[in-house]
Order: sequence, then C-alpha cells, then structure tokens
Amino acid sequence: MKNQEIAKVFNDIADILEIKGNNPFRIRAYRRAAQNIDGFAGDIAETPEEELRKIPGIGHDLAEKIKEYVTTDHLEFYEELKKEVPHSLVEMLSVPSIGPKTVKMLFEKLKINNIDELEQLAKKGELKGLPGIQAKTEENILKGIAMVRRRTDRFPIGRVLPIAEDILKKLKDAAPVKEIALAGSLRRWKDTIKDIDMLATSRDPKKVMNVFTRLPHVKEVLMKGPTKSSIVTRENIQVDLRVVEEDSVGAALAYFTGSKAHNIRLREMAVKKGLKINEYGVFDIKTNKKIGGKNEADIYKALGLPFIPPELREDTGEIEAAFERKLPELFELGDIKGDLHVHTKYSDGSHDIEELVDEARKRGYKYIAITDHSKGLGVARGMSIEKLLEQNKKIEAVNKRLKNFFLLSGVEMDIRSDGTMDYPDEVLKKLDIVVASIHSGFRQSKEQLTKRLVSAMKNPFVSIIAHPTGRLIGERDAYDVDMDEVLMTARDTGAAIEVNAYPLRLDLSDIYIRKAKGMGIPLAISTDAHVAYQFDFMRYGVGIARRGWLEKKDVLNTYPYKALQKRLKNKQYKRSSVKSR
Repeated sequence: MKNQEIAKVFNDIADILEIKGNNPFRIRAYRRAAQNIDGFAGDIAETPEEELRKIPGIGHDLAEKIKEYVTTDHLEFYEELKKEVPHSLVEMLSVPSIGPKTVKMLFEKLKINNIDELEQLAKKGELKGLPGIQAKTEENILKGIAMVRRRTDRFPIGRVLPIAEDILKKLKDAAPVKEIALAGSLRRWKDTIKDIDMLATSRDPKKVMNVFTRLPHVKEVLMKGPTKSSIVTRENIQVDLRVVEEDSVGAALAYFTGSKAHNIRLREMAVKKGLKINEYGVFDIKTNKKIGGKNEADIYKALGLPFIPPELREDTGEIEAAFERKLPELFELGDIKGDLHVHTKYSDGSHDIEELVDEARKRGYKYIAITDHSKGLGVARGMSIEKLLEQNKKIEAVNKRLKNFFLLSGVEMDIRSDGTMDYPDEVLKKLDIVVASIHSGFRQSKEQLTKRLVSAMKNPFVSIIAHPTGRLIGERDAYDVDMDEVLMTARDTGAAIEVNAYPLRLDLSDIYIRKAKGMGIPLAISTDAHVAYQFDFMRYGVGIARRGWLEKKDVLNTYPYKALQKRLKNKQYKRSSVKSR
C-alpha cells in the first residue's frame, strides 16, 4: 500500500513549510492529513476521491495531490519544495529537541547543513549563546543525536503489519497458495520488527515465487529460488517467503516463529527424550522416523507440553509454566467491551460523540469513555471547565437515547509540571472516569517525573494513568521515570495503568505489563483514538498485552459496564484512604 509513502511525503512537506516559516494552519493541515492517511485501514491507492475526502483532513486540494502521487509516483509541489530546502535540514528534525525554527536559525547563523555538523559544533560547545540555546540545550541535542544513532534497522509493528497483511492478501488473490501465514517476531507481536517472515504451502511453488517477486510492493529482489525468495519493499523492509511441504507446515511455522531462545529450549528438551526437532518435523533420533510436524501443536505434544501461544515464546518462564500447567489463559480482542480513552471534536478529535458511538457499536462494544483534553493542553484545544461541563450535559442527553450502550463522561487530564491536576477535585468528582497523563516537561529529573505520576494516582478521582512512559517507538525514548515506584503506587491506590494501543506508543511495554499483572494492578487497553478508524488500533494493544501474559480478569475494559462502574467507584474509596494516610 502507498499509505505510508504518501504520509511521509505530506510530513516532509509540513517539515519544509515549517522550516520556511509558512502558515501554521497550512502546516497543521499536512500533518493532520499525514497522520490520518498513515492510520487509514484501507488502501489509499484504491480509494475513490469521494471516499478520500471523507478521511478527516482531506479536502479537494489534498485529494488531488494524493491522486497525483498514486498515479505518477511523483508530486510536483513536493519536488519544487525540496529544491528550496536541502533534505539534510529536514533530517535534522529527527533529533529530539530540534524544531524547525531552530533548524532554520542554525542554518542561517552557522550554516549548519546536517546532523554531523550539528554534532561536531555541539561537542565543541559552539552552539550555546545562540538564541534559545544554553549549555543544557547543547547537552540535550547531543543526547538526541545519540538516540538517532542508536536507531536500528527495526521498524514499529504498526508500520510493518499493514504491509505484511496486504502482501498476504495479494498472494492469496493471485498465487496458487493453499495455506499462508506470518511467522517471526511479527507473529509474536513484538513492538519492533526487523523483517517479515511468511510461510506457504502450494502445489506450484514456482508460480508463487513469480507472483511474489512481481508484487507492486517490490523495490528490489534480493533472491529468487524455487521455494524461497526475498524482496525489499518500497519502505525498505525485507520480506522472506518460503513454500514448505504440507506435512511439515506446523513444524516450519513453530521454527520460523521463534524466538531463537524458545526454540533452543525445545530442542534441548527433545534431545533428552530421544527426539529431534527442526523445521521439517519431530523425529525419533534412533529410527529417524517422523512422528509429527503437520500441526504446530505436534511440537509441544511430543514434549509433553500444552500449546504455547506465539506471544509467550521468549524463554521467560513460559516453558516452566507449561510444565506446571500454569500458562495464562490469554484474553483476546473479542473480549474487549469498550474503549476508555477516546477524543472528539470537543478537543483535537475528528468526530462528534454520536459518530464515535456508531463506530464503537460496529465493533461490538458496549461502552466508550469520552476523554477529551483538559485546558492545560492548548495545542490540542484543551477544554475549559465550562466546555467540559457542557460536554457532560451532551453525554447525559446521548445516554438517554442509547439502548444497550453507555457513554462514560471523562477527561484526559494534564498532570502539571508541579504534579497538580489541571482541574480541581470538585470538577473531577462529576466525571465517571479521569485519565491523567503527562504531555510536557519530559526532560525533568527522574524524581520530578515520578512525583508527578505518583501525585496523580493519589488523587481520589484519577482512574487511569495514560501512556505512562511517554515513549514514541523510533521517535522518542521513554522519559526517565522510576517505574517501580509508579507501579507500587498504582498497587496501593488502585489506580489503573493504561496500555496505549496507538501503534507508535504501545505504552506500557510488555515487560512492565507483566510486572503490573504480577502486582495485581488493573490495566486498561485503550486506543487514544482521535479518528474513528483508530478504534482498529485496539488489536495492537491486545497483542502487546498478551505478550505481558494478561488474562481477561487483568483488563478493566473486558468488564461488563456495571462491573466497570463498580470497580471505578471502589477505586475512588481506596485512593481516598491512601491519600488521607
């Protein structure tokens, strides 16, 4: 799909316009369009113009530009802009703490053209003294450059999975495959992916390889063979496809799903039982007789184990748990009954409340929480208290008309730099749910950031801490916070922790999810949706939560509405007692 290509082009345009000091509304329009195209569930290249214009932020002009790029792989406006601003200046924006105005100033004052030149002068201390740059700023710039240098050839799962699924669909439609599946870290739902692994069965492998190597995704064919081929996509992601025998597909799927550490443990156990396990099957070492491999479960059955879900296969205790018959009964996407972090036009969302209700019901949900931004986040059109109360009345009115569906009145409340809340308690107590989060001051000390989160959880009306570490995968590191103290406070106060399902966040990580589960901390899987189709991001949150061993009982929004309501009220009482101690 060209979604990611076009989103990147529009983001580049916004960057160049910002460096040039162009109209901020025009810049914001390109950024909004880029975000919505990137998350669009359909194939932008196959979407008619009248449907394109239904995507929030896409008017006639941008729809025409999309059509031009889809048709020609070229956008004249973009090419002309690139002549005015060197691409190396745009690349400097990838450094955290460097914004367009700073890039422009550095170029005009010191003729800094690229990240290497920026790093050299920062190391020499030659930046401080420029407008807005002090010694601490130089230090932050160097840290940001180091983060850019640390970036590996791994991609966020939210960038990779839509490409992989589109390739699967095109192969099913055009190639003679009988079975086809994803493997590797993508199947294990890791938050970052190095490459895409696919397995298929077919009576005509040669034709499968011909179709695969000629897909529209292909930028380069690395290798083409009778049963295995490798390509590089236009997004520079390697894809490996293997066609395997039908009686070995289960063993191959287990082998190529991994992880390597998990597979090594299985092979060591097999040897002790006089067995050999590889991608072709399970074999008796003495007779070399094949005793299994057509089904993936054969591998585990031969070792006396129950089937271990792919998300758990990391050699972090899942084999021991399987032996003891203590594997978690992982919850599933279908267990989710609602979304507890959703934005509307009252702040920076794209839809009215009623439109979001319709979309939620299409997904089988029973409730959603309306959590627009509080007043402190001006950039997101945060609500004044008056506007919040006006929204509450609207929610009450809509609830009276609804049957078998409920709206929770809420807010995503900004936790201020000093740890105080953006609204007073007398306002918060009027809400069904309060989602609290940090949106600024990321470079504060660990003690300050931790204190802000702890203070929020001790507030009797704060229900959930949203995107608790602030990370943006591949773009921004998690801020420096004492997660052990945060989790202990959550346990003591009854505050829930969010697993933000937005694909570039996936915040909490699977490591902290599992730790929170072990401490009995409730978690909420929420999309932070600003556009209706972002409800579909829920599957990413479920995937990362399953890696954290979560079961239905661990997840707040698997509860029926009345049970959720009761849990939220009970937590208020618990937190009140903690706060008073």
